[in-house]
Amino acid sequence: MQIASYKLTAPVILAPMAGITDRPYRQLCRDMGCGLAVGEMLSSNPEVWRTEKSRLRMEHAGETGLRAVQIAGCDPDLMAKAAQHNVSNGADIIDINMGCPAKKVNKKLAGSALLKDPKLIERILKAVTNAVDVPVTLKIRTGWDPDNRNGIQIAQLAEKCEIQSLAVHGRTRACLFKGEAEYDTIRAIKRAVSIPIVANGDINTAEKAAYVLKYTGADAVMIGRGSQGNPWLFKDINQYLLTGTHADKPELYEIRDTMLKHVKQLHELYGEGKGLRIARKHVSWYCAAHSLGSELRSNFNAIEDALEQIDSLHHFFDN
Repeated sequence: MQIASYKLTAPVILAPMAGITDRPYRQLCRDMGCGLAVGEMLSSNPEVWRTEKSRLRMEHAGETGLRAVQIAGCDPDLMAKAAQHNVSNGADIIDINMGCPAKKVNKKLAGSALLKDPKLIERILKAVTNAVDVPVTLKIRTGWDPDNRNGIQIAQLAEKCEIQSLAVHGRTRACLFKGEAEYDTIRAIKRAVSIPIVANGDINTAEKAAYVLKYTGADAVMIGRGSQGNPWLFKDINQYLLTGTHADKPELYEIRDTMLKHVKQLHELYGEGKGLRIARKHVSWYCAAHSLGSELRSNFNAIEDALEQIDSLHHFFDN
């Protein structure tokens, strides 16, 4: 998988997820073998760039690998300026969000709401690609609703506007995350354009990743919810694609060490108050993915002190 001059180390990409793919999570998934980790969606509105929330989303200090930053908005000029701003802050790749189905994003005519307006899409893509010298990528859905799957049209438009890679989530905006992802449109898109295509949606096992790559002909897969609590999935997919065998499942001590490191980094990045709240959802995902039981999850979620969270994990694994 190659994006312009950048050759990825693996054809498995971490999807951008708001409130999840922060710096600790991106680095964790890179360490587990993902070829590219895309950061959380950033607004193109410069008025919010100095807020604490945006500042933390722009935080890349100490990260290894390529820095891919996703921007969202509907004003071509603001999107161009946002791209320039993030490149000046060290972004190697700018990704444009036209796939988010969230109402608060769509009501501002951003995210997947843009799929209704190909002319505006073209203006945005041209504005951003002309504004920066780094590769620009795009993430979309297959269309607005099942009766309006215009993914092929948007993909051809993206290629025309010199987008370097296109990620496609196998659902329409109307489908949100319901039902099963469909890959027929992704396969049709891959056959209609020559730029790299990344298949996204419901890929949560190594076998599913291999199937989707073969069925769609995509150049890479993008993993989102499937990695929550199970960043080892990247390692497993990579080995399965290369050898047809699975990577060893993580030992209990590996799960312990990863959870402890992750929680500590969340405390450090966000501060103890916010950090302990964000840590709760990640620990819940680890518990679900590795059958650690509901007692750890419920006890951990009741704790209101960061150090007590760490102590509770030590106590659980020691016993």
